[in-house]
Amino acid sequence: MFDPSIYRPRFTGGHKQTLYAWARQRHFERLPAPVERYFDVADDARVLAHCHQHPDGARRTLILLHGLEGSSMAHYMRGISDKAWAAGWDIVRLNQRNCGGTEALSRGLYHSGLTHDVQVVMRELLDRDGVPAVAIAGYSLGGNLALKLAGELGDAAPPGLVAVCGVSPTIDLAACVKALQRRSNVPYEWNFVRNLKGRMRRKAAAFPGAFSLERLKRIWTVRQFDEAYTAPHHGFRDADDYYYQASAIRVIDRIRVPALIMTAADDPFVPVEAFRDPSVTSNPNITVVVTPHGGHCAFVEHGDDSYDGYWAEREIIRFIDHHVTRRRDAASAALRTPAPSLPLRA
Repeated sequence: MFDPSIYRPRFTGGHKQTLYAWARQRHFERLPAPVERYFDVADDARVLAHCHQHPDGARRTLILLHGLEGSSMAHYMRGISDKAWAAGWDIVRLNQRNCGGTEALSRGLYHSGLTHDVQVVMRELLDRDGVPAVAIAGYSLGGNLALKLAGELGDAAPPGLVAVCGVSPTIDLAACVKALQRRSNVPYEWNFVRNLKGRMRRKAAAFPGAFSLERLKRIWTVRQFDEAYTAPHHGFRDADDYYYQASAIRVIDRIRVPALIMTAADDPFVPVEAFRDPSVTSNPNITVVVTPHGGHCAFVEHGDDSYDGYWAEREIIRFIDHHVTRRRDAASAALRTPAPSLPLRA
């Protein structure tokens, strides 16, 4: 069984952790420059990934998923890539549709439960590239996607999928959006809405006449944006229907691959109650780690010359390494087990 290391926060306070991790400059000298790769995920949709591949052929590969209005260039996407590369993994830092400056690649929008694209990428790596093992790790919205995909696959998960991980995952979207509307969270919501509006303006410019911007001037919250754009574009009845359908908690009890969830009790806008739901805690395939401190997608502790102190990134690598090793050992044991003797016939 995987045993997570003890998290010793560098400082306490969810807001302080969150803002420190977001604002701090990070550098990754050992991570090579990425190679761009495009995946055709639908007839009218293409997504861009920044990939790091070792030169000795297809290796076990970690697919990374960013949060709301993030991109493959987010600090945590590069930070965990740096650790995964050192541990011998190839990496696919995937942009959601329209993220990372890719508005012109897809006619449609993305949403917090759009697992289709991740599944297409995973299948291409396994089936076409011959990758021997794939793990998926996501932050915030990306964590919801990783866990929701595993739940939707259930018993039909491909043998090559060895593990999924979520850091501060928004598995109950309605609860997260409600928490985001607290007065103390106004700066976060303002930043999200500012970016969402900017994306819609770029989208409208890329596809003239396809998207009306009339309602943007009346939008001040994430819920209002989802009510006006996300829900109707994807065929949901309204924002509430979208939040229900797109939340991983609806299918999390069906996860049949090893899953790691890391979240903090002081996360400003991902309430901890969802992670105590029986659908989560009663699933033996899920390891849940709830720390008292850590903020949102932060989990910074004191480091040293060989460790930068980003605890969640390190634990994800430990978790996926653990389950790759377990699978390899089980396969080796099966090969060593002699076949049963057949009775001799006269």
